[in-house]
Amino acid sequence: MQIEEIIIVEGKSDTIAVRRAAGADTIETNGSAVSPETLMKIRHAQEKRGVIVFTDPDYPGRRIRAIIEEHVPGVKHAFLPKAQSISANGKKVGIEHATDEDIRAALAAVRTPAGERQEAPVTDAELVRLRLVGHPDARKRRNRLGEILKIGQTNGRSLVKRLAMFRIGRDEFMAAVAAIDEEGENHA
Repeated sequence: MQIEEIIIVEGKSDTIAVRRAAGADTIETNGSAVSPETLMKIRHAQEKRGVIVFTDPDYPGRRIRAIIEEHVPGVKHAFLPKAQSISANGKKVGIEHATDEDIRAALAAVRTPAGERQEAPVTDAELVRLRLVGHPDARKRRNRLGEILKIGQTNGRSLVKRLAMFRIGRDEFMAAVAAIDEEGENHA
């Protein structure tokens, strides 16, 4: 797998996993308090080669992603589903616990934010009707939607923003929701 961009990860274990799986160069944030020096490195990498933010699917990982996105416009994003990043003992979550195949698949499905904000393919009322907010299964359904669309985990508010940011059209969105509904029927 050839990746031109530099992959932004959280720590040394993530670097080892990404290099093993994809042979890519990395920059480590070394925690969720991303330093000004690290942001400067990421900004420089974005100008020279482009960057892909590939953080753990947990709160600190989402926080790092948001900080980088705020300070370095136009970064690309790779998302790894939480289920694919759980340690063998089931107690830790991180990219370093994923298989090489899962890492390569996440990096192959990179999403690039829209230059201009696009209108979301769904209204708040539709989110309720589709059981993506305000329903006992909403969180589970949003998490699965994030896996299918390769946009990561979201809460109800950030789902609409992420759909617009990654230019997810109504057809793609509705097909993903239909797939979730079909999975639910098959498990019932």
